[in-house]
Amino acid sequence: MAEKKLLNQTAIVTGANSGIGEGVAIALGKAGANVVVNYVVDPEAANAVVEKIKSFGSRALAIQADVSKEDQVIKMFQQTIQQFRTVDILVNNAGLQRDSKFHEMTLAQWQFVIDVNLTGQFLCAREAVKEFLRRGIVPERSVACGKIICMSSVHQVIPWAGHANYASSKGGIKMLMETIAQEYGKQKIRVNSICPGAIKTPINTKAWDTPEAYNSLMELIPENRIGVPEDIGKLAVFLASDDSDYISGASIFIDGGMTLFPGFATGG
Repeated sequence: MAEKKLLNQTAIVTGANSGIGEGVAIALGKAGANVVVNYVVDPEAANAVVEKIKSFGSRALAIQADVSKEDQVIKMFQQTIQQFRTVDILVNNAGLQRDSKFHEMTLAQWQFVIDVNLTGQFLCAREAVKEFLRRGIVPERSVACGKIICMSSVHQVIPWAGHANYASSKGGIKMLMETIAQEYGKQKIRVNSICPGAIKTPINTKAWDTPEAYNSLMELIPENRIGVPEDIGKLAVFLASDDSDYISGASIFIDGGMTLFPGFATGG
């Protein structure tokens, strides 16, 4: 039986009805947390994640909210607090891509990605910090006042042609995360980023769904495998638990070595 390191804590996971968000939500629920499964579309998928979490004996609730909309984010936190009394953990996961060559990228494509990926993390983190400060530390649940995990990417450090909006949003997440961690460290609010590499999710199916694409991708990954959402879930549980109490302001890359410049493995 999995250790209940997050027992009696409440987590909001944005974009949790599929992919990495689903894997993280399930992992937190397995570790004992109450979990709010945030989604924008496909309530059936969100409710399936809720039922999975409940099968572990944890409580869960699906809440629809577009994280790029301030009023919807505020309402989601109000609903969560009404249901579970507080929020202990925020996983800022919701994100998307709208790819284009830079000289052809429209302002709408740029703005949509920035609004969801970066502004969405700002809005959710702001509401989480407000609740953490209001509630204060509850020692029987955690030595921290609150924990925020920002889902970034290897592309906060690796430029990505054809994805200027996405890479810029992830670079922004890095500085947003570090600034919040610095500003609220004395209040025992811990903020960190998870930076995945290639993970099998619906957002990047084209990168691995043919033998040619798979073999090309493997040239970028020294570990020679694609990650799965469960890999990210395990790291999220660690960062949300007191096991990582002295970690704050860190970007943790979980990428099978993608950031090791694998092209230089044979001398470059």
